[in-house]
Parts: sequence; structure tokens; C-alpha cells
Amino acid sequence: MIQLKAITVFIMAGLLEIAGGYLIWMWLRKDYGVGYGIVGAILLSGCAVVATFQSSSFGRVSATYGAFFIVMSLVWAYYFDDFKPDRYDLIGSAVCIVGAMIIYFGPRS
Repeated sequence: MIQLKAITVFIMAGLLEIAGGYLIWMWLRKDYGVGYGIVGAILLSGCAVVATFQSSSFGRVSATYGAFFIVMSLVWAYYFDDFKPDRYDLIGSAVCIVGAMIIYFGPRS
């Protein structure tokens, strides 16, 4: 159950960060309205708040979150930015997630 909570929090933080960054990208790079930038900034702030719901240390949470961010960024780009990941994207993502699971859930003495 602890693992499910941790993974859920990582996914929530990832969605907030990626969506927020994407909205700011659309505002500055694609000439969408300033409202996109404001909402994006709010979502990015939400990401930082949600990450504090994790029970581990800041360093371990940040390191593990990085792997979730990599995978979720590729998924986001596939659905919203016409990006087609290749096998190296998929292999690299799998390596990151496995490494993150070891970092976050590995037994501690």
C-alpha cells in the first residue's frame, strides 16, 4: 500500500509539472494567451507542493521523481505533441524506472 501511495504521488506531481510546463511552452513558443502562462505557473507550483506528500527525504524523492518525469514526458509528447518514441526511448525509460524503484523502495538498514 505504501508503494501505491508513493507511485500515485509521483504521477500526480508529474502531471502537474508536465502540464504546467507545456502550458508555459504554448504561451511563450506558440503565442497562446498569457492566461496559459499563469495557469502553467500555478500547476508548476502545485507540483512542488504535491511532492512534499512523499514520506522519504528530499534527495531520494527528487531522484526517484526524475525517472517518473522522464517516462511521463515521453507519454505526454506522444499524446499531445505528435512524438513517436523509438526503442531507445522505451529502453531508457525502463532503465530509469527500475533504477528509481531501487532507490526509493530498496531495503534500508
